[in-house]
Amino acid sequence: MAFSCSSIYDNEQPINPGNDQEDENQYGEIQYGIGEYEITFQGLVRDFIVYIPESYTHESSSSILFVFHGFGGSNNQMMYYSDFNSIAERENFIVVYPQGSSFFGFPHWNVGGWTNSSTTDDVSLIDFLIQLISQDYNLNQDRIYATGMSNGGFFSFLLGCQISNKFAAVASVTGSMTTETFNECNPERELPILQIHGTDDSIVTYNGNSSIGSIGIPEVLTYWSSNNYCNDVETTQLNDSNPNDDFSIERLLFDGGINGSVVDHYKVNGGEHVWFMTEDINSSELIWEFFSHYDLNGFID
Repeated sequence: MAFSCSSIYDNEQPINPGNDQEDENQYGEIQYGIGEYEITFQGLVRDFIVYIPESYTHESSSSILFVFHGFGGSNNQMMYYSDFNSIAERENFIVVYPQGSSFFGFPHWNVGGWTNSSTTDDVSLIDFLIQLISQDYNLNQDRIYATGMSNGGFFSFLLGCQISNKFAAVASVTGSMTTETFNECNPERELPILQIHGTDDSIVTYNGNSSIGSIGIPEVLTYWSSNNYCNDVETTQLNDSNPNDDFSIERLLFDGGINGSVVDHYKVNGGEHVWFMTEDINSSELIWEFFSHYDLNGFID
């Protein structure tokens, strides 16, 4: 195994960035279910969880989804409340839940803004993990996706800005882009975007929050719809199971982009800073449904 439970992998050693043989026996023994791993990367010990569904075999390549926790959170917590593992069992894809490094005692992803003094290179870590996991599992390199909550959503956007050649699509729940990410964003291609955000989010506020260095969601949507050369927005109102509460959802869809790319936004009126899992909106199901339509070459029929 290139990585194993509670083992240390020193990234100073060269690794094969992918398997260049066609024999399925080149891969290691399949470790089904939840596996917890530890590596040393750029001098820091980094933890990550990998979930392999029972339907996985080495014979065919698998999509892979990276899921990032919020500031101060944990990968284990993110795994359980997002429930992507059950979706992975049904849809046959691999899920990876990395753990952020410590920033003044809080797990974080270095995205600029309030994390601007961090020196952790998280983008290179994820690029490295793609290569590392590819040694032991048959990954579809055209179908790699990133999503996260809050700080993890910010990081998903950062990955889209810096290594869009690796990610087929990204999604954010309660995240945005920091000023640094926004100003320095330089994607190499169009990138399908899904953004889920509540209007009553008091932390990553909908119209931007200068205290954490986040830009407003409308600016995020404008940036990516322009990057993708999308058409004008189409707005629809989703079904509201309880019209008497102050919770409703609008869908803003910027479509017609290059290679079928879109920017899809679920505006949760009355929604707060949470991973939405309600009768009206299930963030995890929405995200995988969105991702399943894209690979690096564009829209999949």
